[in-house]
Amino acid sequence: MSILDLSEQEIIRRNSLEEMRKIGIEPYPAAEYTVDGYSTEIKETFNDEAPHRNVSIAGRIMSRRIMGKASFMELQDSKGRIQVYISRDDLCPEENKDLYNVVFKKLLDIGDFIGIEGYVFRTQMGEISVHAAKLTVLSKSLRPLPIVKVKDGVTYDAFNDPELRYRQRYVDLAVNDGVKEIFLKRTKVFNSMREFINAQGCIEVDTPVLQSIPGGATARPFITHHNALDIPLYLRIANELYLKRLIVGGFEGVYEFSRDFRNEGMDRTHNPEFTVMEMYIAYKDYNWLMDFTERMLEKICIDTNGTSESKMGDNIISFKAPFKRITMIDSIKEFTGIDITGMGEEQLREVCKQLGIDADDTMGKGKLIDEIFGEKCEGNYIQPTFIIDYPIEMSPLTKRHRKNPELTERFELMVNGKELANAYSELNDPIDQRERFQEQLRLSEKGDDEAMFIDQDFLRALEYGMPPTAGIGIGMDRLTMLMTGQTTIQEVMLFPQMRPEKVQKRDSDSAYTEIGVPQEWVEVIQKAGYFTVDSLNSCVAGKLHQEICGLNKKHKLELKNPTVDQVNEWIEASKK
Repeated sequence: MSILDLSEQEIIRRNSLEEMRKIGIEPYPAAEYTVDGYSTEIKETFNDEAPHRNVSIAGRIMSRRIMGKASFMELQDSKGRIQVYISRDDLCPEENKDLYNVVFKKLLDIGDFIGIEGYVFRTQMGEISVHAAKLTVLSKSLRPLPIVKVKDGVTYDAFNDPELRYRQRYVDLAVNDGVKEIFLKRTKVFNSMREFINAQGCIEVDTPVLQSIPGGATARPFITHHNALDIPLYLRIANELYLKRLIVGGFEGVYEFSRDFRNEGMDRTHNPEFTVMEMYIAYKDYNWLMDFTERMLEKICIDTNGTSESKMGDNIISFKAPFKRITMIDSIKEFTGIDITGMGEEQLREVCKQLGIDADDTMGKGKLIDEIFGEKCEGNYIQPTFIIDYPIEMSPLTKRHRKNPELTERFELMVNGKELANAYSELNDPIDQRERFQEQLRLSEKGDDEAMFIDQDFLRALEYGMPPTAGIGIGMDRLTMLMTGQTTIQEVMLFPQMRPEKVQKRDSDSAYTEIGVPQEWVEVIQKAGYFTVDSLNSCVAGKLHQEICGLNKKHKLELKNPTVDQVNEWIEASKK
């Protein structure tokens, strides 16, 4: 990296790093540093009457107040922040005071990691702090952190640009209070769910991410290629068909936290890769699953938030069981006034037209019903609600309803206007399943690029016999949103998918040398902000000369300065 690519602060920090090494301090030591105390625990257990407690803490410097022979700084560890008091003579009891006067005061910066050994005490201002007896440099930060200031409850210079926060999550976590708490709660959500399912007697398994057929859902897959086998492979869109194979094989209950991938758009509730928990239990049906899901989500909310309620914007969502249940057809009738019972594809197309819903020719009956429900009904369900008994065309992997063969034994759980869970009494009739797959093939040939593939091996597995089974998929990212009160999926994913970072367009070095600029001055001109030859067209020679000669001096490049006339020749040549 050239010195011209660095900011002034970055240059200073690199110089400080070299100065540390010159005086015998390694800025990136390899040795273990023992930590036996954390900020929150130290504050919670402090007792003014007890003898001084010795501690060894480590973390990032977040602020400093240097006051002659004594100073204060704020250290941020993995739990929180704590004040550290540093006295020159206590830190450097011998004659050499360089650790305080040089290292601490001049060479350390905000963002550096250090270790502190000392004892806990309360200052005259009443703040529980650590009195440092020893300081160890653990890692030098070469880029300055954004400094977020809070005064009288008002935040200044906040690091709050979503583009930067999601792209540089490491900075977001370091400087923004509350972000880490979201991801700690995410872990609680997963742990609570795992505990509840394990208590049911299910086992956690792993199934393939690379699949020869992207089955188990209707979605557009990502496609890759296996060179050794010379075959296309797909990143899984779901793990359903593999988990059902395990039920065929004799497992009674299996589940997986599955990283799935769908080649679709990104918005506030969708990311191309996401996490789903899928579970399949033999000898159960969708009615049993509804009771199970209610109890599980109530437990998760209590384990995560200490209550069965969660706040989403202005809405208080109660996960207290039981949840409301309504059929899909009744829901559509309630919000549109139209009873779609028994309607064919063309009739449904007319209903879409009547309701102002876009419906293209590739959509079959199932997609049309889905569009009507999504547009007119879904957003109305704020409190947890089971939408049950979906039309058969919408559910190619679901058992026919025991009372109405036009419907299926399926439910989706709607919360805060979005689908959270999808569940079925699983279709285990291999002949019926083959016919449903054939219908999906017809939709694919018609142009539906989200129609299911036919998985011949899964059909073969069903022909060996699968017991009656209930299955469910729960979107873990959306569940975490609900449990943490976040309105965008990017807030609950550590590293959400981002568009490529914008890169400043720059002309090649040869474009500059062709107009007479010496090779060694190209980088200097671009550092001054003239990234293309065309950008020189409107320059004033004297101003450009002053800028580049100033950079030469500031960064000690030791280049021979051009004359103003030479700079003018470059500008005139750029116009030709």
